[in-house]
Amino acid sequence: MTRRFWITGAGHGLGLALVEELLAQGHTVTASGKDSQELHTLGQGYGTRLLRLSGPLQDASHQLRAQSDALDALIINAGTCDYLPDNLADKDLFEQIASSNLQATHQCLAAALPLLAKGKKPQVMAILSRYSALQLFEPNQPLTGGNSLPTWLNEQRATLQTLGIDLTVVAPQLLKSPVTSAQAVPEPWSAQSAAQELLSRLEQRQPQLVLEVLKPSELWPLPENS
Repeated sequence: MTRRFWITGAGHGLGLALVEELLAQGHTVTASGKDSQELHTLGQGYGTRLLRLSGPLQDASHQLRAQSDALDALIINAGTCDYLPDNLADKDLFEQIASSNLQATHQCLAAALPLLAKGKKPQVMAILSRYSALQLFEPNQPLTGGNSLPTWLNEQRATLQTLGIDLTVVAPQLLKSPVTSAQAVPEPWSAQSAAQELLSRLEQRQPQLVLEVLKPSELWPLPENS
């Protein structure tokens, strides 16, 4: 069965690999994020099965709603960020990645909800890196939806369930709220192998998955100015 996907952060790394794999499987994909030659080439090869959204995320969301009547799945690739300020100081990089992804995920989910509610067996998979899963502000404070993207996502489960939308949060093991008591060992995932593994888990619709990556830059290349 072919499905309609929206993939964010799709210009490179894991996001691009997810787009490639889904297109190869015959699905229809909407891709947003920083433009790249690889996405351009995929567009030439797959035609109308790949819709590319351009510009800032808010503009992309408007384009999506104007061009799509329904979505079956939203995959939020929230590992790094395509919209960081230029000349960002190294000391501010990781805090900006965490805060930018928190804000971007709010926007993505708000834009996608009306379309997912019209989809077939709709679901959301949010994929976080060790950067975007960081707690903002004072680390000794309790985790809340305002300072932690994993916490905020889990707070959305009740709302999503009322709409018939399943949520899977994929993230590193968090010390304050571990998913499992088993030790999670970082593995040498590539963008392609991680994409294949995560897509193979979609149908299981597990609430939580632990993803520990030995080299995060393989899946989520950091901005060039970093």
